[in-house]
Amino acid sequence: MTTDDSASSFSASPIGLAVLERRLAQDLGYLGWPAKSWMPPREVDGETVLDVAIVGGGQAGLAAAAALAQQGIRAVIFDRAPAGREGPWATTARMETLRSPKELTGPALGLPSLTFRAWFEAQFGTEAWAALDKIPRLQWMDYLVWYRRVMDVDVRNDTTVTALDPLPDGTAVRLDLRTPAGERRVLARRVVLATGRDGLGGPAVPAFVDGLPRAKWAHSSDDMDYGRLQGLRVGVVGAGSSAMDSAATALEAGAHSVELLIRRPDLPRVNKGKGAGVPGLTQGHYDLPDELKWRIRHYINVLNVPPPHGSTLRVSRHANAFFNFGCPILAVEPQGEALRVATPKGEFVFDFLIVSTGFQVDWAVRPEFAGIAAHIRTWKDRFTPAPGDEDRELADSPDLGPAFEFQENAPGACPGLGRIHCFCYPAALSHGTVSGDIPAISDGARRLAAGLASLFYREDAAHHWANLEAYSEPELFGDEWVPAPPPHERG
Repeated sequence: MTTDDSASSFSASPIGLAVLERRLAQDLGYLGWPAKSWMPPREVDGETVLDVAIVGGGQAGLAAAAALAQQGIRAVIFDRAPAGREGPWATTARMETLRSPKELTGPALGLPSLTFRAWFEAQFGTEAWAALDKIPRLQWMDYLVWYRRVMDVDVRNDTTVTALDPLPDGTAVRLDLRTPAGERRVLARRVVLATGRDGLGGPAVPAFVDGLPRAKWAHSSDDMDYGRLQGLRVGVVGAGSSAMDSAATALEAGAHSVELLIRRPDLPRVNKGKGAGVPGLTQGHYDLPDELKWRIRHYINVLNVPPPHGSTLRVSRHANAFFNFGCPILAVEPQGEALRVATPKGEFVFDFLIVSTGFQVDWAVRPEFAGIAAHIRTWKDRFTPAPGDEDRELADSPDLGPAFEFQENAPGACPGLGRIHCFCYPAALSHGTVSGDIPAISDGARRLAAGLASLFYREDAAHHWANLEAYSEPELFGDEWVPAPPPHERG
C-alpha cells in the first residue's frame, strides 16, 4: 500500500513543491541530517570562533555547507551578492541553457529529492522533464535558491571579504568583512574559498587591449548591459563557450554585425574533458602521480573544449555573424571613435571589442589575499613538466593537500595557511574537476567535508579523549541477569 505522496511521484502530473519538500525533510530525518554537533566551542580573547567560514554562496559553497552539515559541522557563508544573485547564473552568464546534460545530479549529495529533476518534475511533471533538452540558465538559479532554503544554509549576503589572514599562532583565520552595517571582523577555524572560475584571480586580459579606452572593450565575464551594442560593429575574440554566448547576446541585442576572431584554423569538435568523466578519475585524480595529473589536464587544455552545439547555432543563425578562422589579433589601435584591428586575414574596424580569453590565477587583482599570496605553494614551485608540455594555467595552480588546503612554499613562514581550503576551479590540477563544475560537485563537497571532519578531530583529540574517558551513560544496569551459583551448589 502506498501513500498519496509516493503514488503521486509516479504520475505525469506535478506533485507540487510542498509534497517534495515533505519527502526531502523525511529523507533528511532518516539520515540524521544535519548530524548532531560535536565540535567544541572556541573563543579567542572572548570572541566566538566560527567552525567554518565559506567565501562564496554559489553552487560550490552551498554544496560544501550542506555536506559539512551531514558531518555535524556548522558553516557560515559570506557572499558579496544580494540574495538570489550568487554565482554567475543571473549576472554574467549569458548562455540560454546549461552546458551539462540535464541528468547530472549536481550538488544533490546523493539525495534524490534534492536533485534539479525532482524540483522540476514537482512543478511541471514528468512529461515536461522528458521534453526538456537542457536546463535553462535562470531556472538553475531558481533551483539553487530553493536548495539554499530547504537545506537551511546560513548565507550572509551583501558581505564582501576584504582581507583573509591567519592568526600569528596559526590557530584560526581572521576575515575582514564589509557589510551593509559597516566593517566587521570574524574568526574561523577553517575557511573554504568557494569563489568560482576566477576564484584566485580574474579575467585573463590580452596585452593588445592595454591602452585602449575601457569604454570600447569588455571581457566576456564583465557584468555589462549588452543593449548598448545595438547598431554597433562588434568583434569577439575567441571561440569557446563564453565567446559564443557573448556573440549571440550581442546579436540578439541588435548589433550591426559580429565578427568572431578565432586563432585556430577550425573549432574543436570533441569535448575531451567529458570523455574523462568516469568515477575512477573523479575519486582517484588526487592520488595519481604528478606526471599523469599534469598530462591529463594539459591534454584537455591544449585540445580545448568546443562550444556547445546549441550555443554555436545560436550565433550562426544570424546572417550578420561571421566566423573568421586563423585570425589571431596582431594589433589594435584607436581610430577616431572606432578600433582598427590587424590580423593575418586583414584589418577589421569595430565599434566595440569583447575578449573571451578565460581566467587566470592573479593574486594582484585579489587584495583580500594579499596576506597569504606570497606563501602559497604552486605547482611551478615543485614540478617541472616535460619539454613542450609547459602550461601557465597549470604552473600557477596551487599545490593543495588532501582536504583542498593551501600549503606553504616555505614551511613555517605562514602558520595557519593550511586552514584555508581552495574549493574552486584552480584546485583542478591537484584534485580534478570536483570543486565547481556540475558533474562532480557533490563528490568534491563530500571529500572536503570528510577531510575537514578528520582535521578537526585530530586537532581536538585531547578534548574528545577527555569526553571518552568521562562518558558514563550505562548500557546495562546490573539487573538484567541473575548470577549463577557454582555448579556444585546447584540442586
